[in-house]
Amino acid sequence: MPHSDGAATSMETSLIAPSKEQEAPEKDAGWSGGGPGGDEFGGGGNGWNSGGGAAPADVALTGVWVAMMAIVMFFAALTSVWVILRGSANHWTPTDLPLIVYLNSVLLLASSLTLEFSRGSLTAGMPRRFLLWLYLTLGFGLLFIAGQLAAWRELASRGIYLATDPSSSFFYLLTAAHGLHLVGGIAALIAVAFQARKIAWGIRRRTLLDATALYWHFMYGLWVYILLLLVLKV
Repeated sequence: MPHSDGAATSMETSLIAPSKEQEAPEKDAGWSGGGPGGDEFGGGGNGWNSGGGAAPADVALTGVWVAMMAIVMFFAALTSVWVILRGSANHWTPTDLPLIVYLNSVLLLASSLTLEFSRGSLTAGMPRRFLLWLYLTLGFGLLFIAGQLAAWRELASRGIYLATDPSSSFFYLLTAAHGLHLVGGIAALIAVAFQARKIAWGIRRRTLLDATALYWHFMYGLWVYILLLLVLKV
């Protein structure tokens, strides 16, 4: 039966050899696995090569929170020593704060407010105001550091130094420790300032700005705590 042999051969050929449509692989719709929602960064719509890991914003904010917890523990230890020495000292002479310390407090409060104005302007789509408020924040921060140096010089002119008495020692220690940590915030603000125009026009994400703002507000709150500790003479 030749016709049956031909039909069997044709059936085997169709089962073994795939069609040209089956051999052609499917092409990706996106640039690098992003599909229709991908963008130029090769991610899945978020611009960050999304591979299931933690987002950069989460990592940055977590790092800031860890740093703040360490700083809180450090100043809590200093406060404990302060209270113990204050209670055990027979003659504790409180250090009279220079008036410029209160002016510095106003400057730091103003910097915290201007930083929020800057973030609000960025959210509202006003890049020029965002830049203006950001630069003002940086300026207030630098003025605060300069004011702290002036406060130390004023105390030195009165003959009050680090080793004069326990009260003056803790004034210098607390304000110096806060100032050093604030310099870290100023460095972060400078980094934001260098990227400010790219952030304003959407080229860079605002992750660094938000993380810096969180740290900066924390430093203001820490300064209020230190000031109350010094003024109330706990």
